[in-house]
Amino acid sequence: MAKVRGDIVVDIEKCKGCELCIATCPSTTIAMSKYVNGKGYHYAETVNEDCTGCTNCAVVCPDGVITVYRVKSQVLTD
Repeated sequence: MAKVRGDIVVDIEKCKGCELCIATCPSTTIAMSKYVNGKGYHYAETVNEDCTGCTNCAVVCPDGVITVYRVKSQVLTD
């Protein structure tokens, strides 16, 4: 059986820190960075590897700065 894993990439220079992605993430994969981008905004970043690739964050992002990647991996059984 294949398991779907995901990952996100945030364009940190375009992120305005609205936090909508954090509110919609079911796996609490996203958090606000303690650092700021060139415009002075705290930006979203990945904080763990629990991403399922659901794309909720990318759909709600008003600036379209999140790209979601999904990969199917084989689960080995004995």
